[in-house]
Amino acid sequence: MERESMEYDVLIVGGGPSGLAAAIRFRQLCEEQGSDFSVCVIEKGSEIGAHILSGAVLDTRALYELIPDAKEKGAPLHAPVTAEKFWFLTEHSHISVPTLFLPPPMHNHGNEIVSLGNVCRWLAEQAEAQGVEIYPGFAASEVLYNDDGSVLGVATGDMGIARDGSKKAGHEPGIELHAKYTLFAEGCRGSLSKTLLDRFGLKESADPQTYGIGLKELWEVDPEKHQQGLVVHTAGWPMSNDTYGGSFLYHLENNQVVVGFVIGLDYSNPHLSTFDEFQRFKTHPSVRPTFEGGKRIAYGARALNEGGLQSIPDLAFPGGALIGCAAGFMNVPKIKGSHNAMKTGMMAAEAVFDALVTAGNEAPAKVISTYPEKFRESWVYKELYAARNVRPSFAKWGLIGGTLYTGIEQILFRGHVPWTFHHQHGDHESLKKADECKKIDYPKPDGVVSFDKLSSVFISNTNHEEDQPIHLTLKDQSVPVEHNLALYDAPEQRYCPAGVYEIVRDDDGSNPRLQINAQNCVHCKTCDIKDPSQNINWVVPEGGGGPNYPNM
Repeated sequence: MERESMEYDVLIVGGGPSGLAAAIRFRQLCEEQGSDFSVCVIEKGSEIGAHILSGAVLDTRALYELIPDAKEKGAPLHAPVTAEKFWFLTEHSHISVPTLFLPPPMHNHGNEIVSLGNVCRWLAEQAEAQGVEIYPGFAASEVLYNDDGSVLGVATGDMGIARDGSKKAGHEPGIELHAKYTLFAEGCRGSLSKTLLDRFGLKESADPQTYGIGLKELWEVDPEKHQQGLVVHTAGWPMSNDTYGGSFLYHLENNQVVVGFVIGLDYSNPHLSTFDEFQRFKTHPSVRPTFEGGKRIAYGARALNEGGLQSIPDLAFPGGALIGCAAGFMNVPKIKGSHNAMKTGMMAAEAVFDALVTAGNEAPAKVISTYPEKFRESWVYKELYAARNVRPSFAKWGLIGGTLYTGIEQILFRGHVPWTFHHQHGDHESLKKADECKKIDYPKPDGVVSFDKLSSVFISNTNHEEDQPIHLTLKDQSVPVEHNLALYDAPEQRYCPAGVYEIVRDDDGSNPRLQINAQNCVHCKTCDIKDPSQNINWVVPEGGGGPNYPNM
């Protein structure tokens, strides 16, 4: 069966903040200048917002640039920040740090505590009202190229393929979507964006990207413990001095609190379990009382870019561009990236529109060079430039040294110092051998504030068609046992926050082998990033599969 094809002027891969902002801005320009270029957004989640997971305290600057009357139009902005706390945790207590002593980027007054998934659902409504075609449940599995090597568009994956590769009843081939320009807005560690970085050499002038894994839960708490608009951040316990990490508690409306923990994926101890660190954090005497007597509603996890300005690749290539977290615009000290993702999507849309208008009836220029120029002249660049040394300073000097350096640089100099620190290696290169590191004794979940992986995955509403090819592919089947297990005690069992990877043995303990429970995958991409030999390649499953996050 041959694949059908559809033609658009602009194709956007990913229905997150950057992709939707790009689509809206593009159609705004069409309306302003009397043009009628077509734009399509495809999203691998079952609906817009299904795969969106973020803190999230939203800096609304880009949103209001895009839609000045967003609040009047019903944007889900219901919990402006009204109070802030920062705690440095010891094992049994905490030290409150007055916000006066925090760097300016860490101040949150004027921001909004939101469900980013709901913000994206609302943005999708605005986009469709302007004529954008949006297709959720369509996972882009392949980049298509013209004869000259430029990007032609993408193809979506086939539906109805069995695990053995045969075609099931009801099989439908994927669809080819062709466009003059394709914007990749897949988010952090996008499976197609990763191939574009290599094909076009986009990383050659950039530092290696460094990542974090963010784990999050949504709770309904006792009304007496709820303070709408309160933001709490912590550093310190349970992280050691040489492991970057911290937490957040954000009080939404309706007695809801989101709690999350972020761990830098450049950690060195292979015995560290990201999920168990998060669960252990909630048992801290300063944190636990918020959740006692409450009800956990949802769980999820997602990788995030932490490399900053030094790690941003070249943004444009023949036939398309990277926008949002596909390129890595998160501001680490600000602990935010959605506003930058939206703004970069808007700038790319403006560059694409100008290229199409300028070309007229001729073929448009292959590379939209004005997009990188717009970025370098934007407030996004200025913001990331000022923040550029924060994350690498923690890698150089650990928690205490990095905190002291960041305080001095960000408060006294606002980030404008004449030097730039660099990231020296990828996160997969940072693990030490298992026998060189101390094992970590994690407490058993109590079922009150801490829980096990499987019950957590259950409330992420994750679902995949079981009889389909496993989307967590191995380049070499022997590596998990002969290399990872032998040297690192199979760290994939612990860096994965969803119980996807499991070493199983025969009854007598012999014949160890890796079992991949692909149906548990919450699409966080941590395995693709942290696997020490880069043997795991995350590809998209059948469209619509994965988590279905409510209000996350």
